[in-house]
Amino acid sequence: PLGFGRSSMLHTEKILRLSQDLPLVIEIVDADEKISAFISEVMDLTKSCLITTEKVRIIRYGEGD
Repeated sequence: PLGFGRSSMLHTEKILRLSQDLPLVIEIVDADEKISAFISEVMDLTKSCLITTEKVRIIRYGEGD
């Protein structure tokens, strides 16, 4: 896999290379007000990040049979 870090440098996955600047994706599904509160907390903790939100349509919720 390839990705861009906060420095906009292209990163590749190499097994012997450890980096503290690799891209990270966190996905959260919750109520709009809870997401907004979470974003406020993240903004206070980090100087540089990319945050996106999008509406979702839930197809299945909970445990299967």
